[in-house]
Amino acid sequence: MDTLFRSIDLIEPGDLVLYHGSIESSHGLWLAIPCPCVICQALDEFGVPDLRFALVDPWGELPGPFHVRRASITRSAACA
Repeated sequence: MDTLFRSIDLIEPGDLVLYHGSIESSHGLWLAIPCPCVICQALDEFGVPDLRFALVDPWGELPGPFHVRRASITRSAACA
């Protein structure tokens, strides 16, 4: 089952991702987690399929962007 998820490029909480969205200063490697803000949680509970992510610095040095769209991140090859 794990191979199936990896083969369709789903992003799971804690996966390393490359951010390539509109905030150019944040481009690079991050850990993806579901966005913890109240709005994103409410949308998820309501059933809106557009899951948003918060990005966490793997080294704990920088704050990451919130409300990141799935189209703005790509799973890192390190997760394969």
